[in-house]
Amino acid sequence: MKSPVVTASPGHKIKLSKIDPGDTGGITKEKALQRFCDLREKIYELQEILYAERRRSLLLVFQAMDTGGKDGAIKNLCAGLNPAGLEITSFKAPSSEDLDHDFLWRVHKATPRKGMIGVWNRSHYEDVLIVRVHKLVPKKVWKARYDQINRFEEILTENGTTIVKFMLHISKDEQKKRLQARLDRPDKWWKFNPNDIKERTRWGAYQKAYEDAVNNCSTKCAPWRVVPANHKWARNVALAEVVLHTLKEMDPRYPKPSFDPKTIKIE
Repeated sequence: MKSPVVTASPGHKIKLSKIDPGDTGGITKEKALQRFCDLREKIYELQEILYAERRRSLLLVFQAMDTGGKDGAIKNLCAGLNPAGLEITSFKAPSSEDLDHDFLWRVHKATPRKGMIGVWNRSHYEDVLIVRVHKLVPKKVWKARYDQINRFEEILTENGTTIVKFMLHISKDEQKKRLQARLDRPDKWWKFNPNDIKERTRWGAYQKAYEDAVNNCSTKCAPWRVVPANHKWARNVALAEVVLHTLKEMDPRYPKPSFDPKTIKIE
């Protein structure tokens, strides 16, 4: 299987229009489902060691267009993991308290503790995405945030947090299908927001904002990974491959006991 994931690197600009959101990496759905189960088991094993080690943390950031599949991707990836070692945060519109602070304040509080895997559904990148598209702040303000974000992520990395950022990439046609599917099923009406239709008219502006965010904030310590996400089963495998590879590179180790197990006798 050739990974369909496109990893952005410093100095190399990506074009979303050149990345096929339907790319499956050549794997079939049947094989993908089995492969995903195998990957998740291995992720679980390393998660347990990371949790026991309690020296470092892993932060997974998920961004996508509306209906891009963030909820489903997180649900599938985390379903087989130990909830005690997970910290999942879903960022909505900022509160009045959030707005009284700098834009990184609310996310910094949610960074994962040592030993934990933190999962962010949306993130600080909303402040260079929706804020930009809707012109909520002047251009000079959101443009300056690219460097601020890079410095923030560098600080986290230097303090033991490995950051993996996923942009789930779907096509405009796929978004239309998913929005229609929500309208066709009464049990999905709660997920539908009429405002999604208005946001859809800004597709081009969002694509440009995502491109710029990926290109300006892909650093050596925290590159972006663009994941083709039209096919959910292929998306899940691609995500799990990256997470497993990252945990292997982190190489967590069980801590040495503070006692000699051989001297312990349980009567």
